[in-house]
Amino acid sequence: MATLDTKDATGAKAGTVELDDAMFGIEPNVPVMHQVVTAQLAARRSGTQSTKTRAEVRGGGAKPWKQKGTGRARAGSSRSPIWTGGGVAHAPKPRSYAQRTPKKMIRLALRSALSDRAASERILVIDWGIDTPSTKAAVDILARNGVTGRVLAVLRNQDDVVWKSLRNLPQVHICSAGELNAYDVLVSDWLIFTPDTLPVDRPVKRGQPVAQEVSS
Repeated sequence: MATLDTKDATGAKAGTVELDDAMFGIEPNVPVMHQVVTAQLAARRSGTQSTKTRAEVRGGGAKPWKQKGTGRARAGSSRSPIWTGGGVAHAPKPRSYAQRTPKKMIRLALRSALSDRAASERILVIDWGIDTPSTKAAVDILARNGVTGRVLAVLRNQDDVVWKSLRNLPQVHICSAGELNAYDVLVSDWLIFTPDTLPVDRPVKRGQPVAQEVSS
């Protein structure tokens, strides 16, 4: 297993942790990551767009003019899609854009994304050491550790002090270990874990979330 130095609030080395090779040391599967991220973004779509078809537009029950003898094109309804104020042909209706993605593919995409960030040396393990909520302290810790750009901070539910310290920073996205996913990893420049939230590879059992459990 590869090892990674843990940092403290001052940016100094505070110890070392082992990275699970199954989570941080595989060859990234780009096509799988693309498919999983595409499915995740598709599931975010509300799918509430709706326009009226010619059957739903008001009026148009009578034939505008007789079939022959006027010199004009034949018309059966003024609500035809080719008329101004008519219905919409192939009108969009409310629908779900969700795609079915196998759990094994979701796991592989997450492992690939984590391995990519580990290979780029964009993963930090920090012992925050914040006793009271302080955005200023959180900013100082990030600066001392050389963190810039978009950040994904993975915390435990018990880390409410750190959570409150980071939540006002627009460049920082916070999630719990169970919410870790490939999209959030790939759109972030830095991944910050605590020693308790580093993901490890464990088989998913029926009824458990797809994201990896973490050692405590």
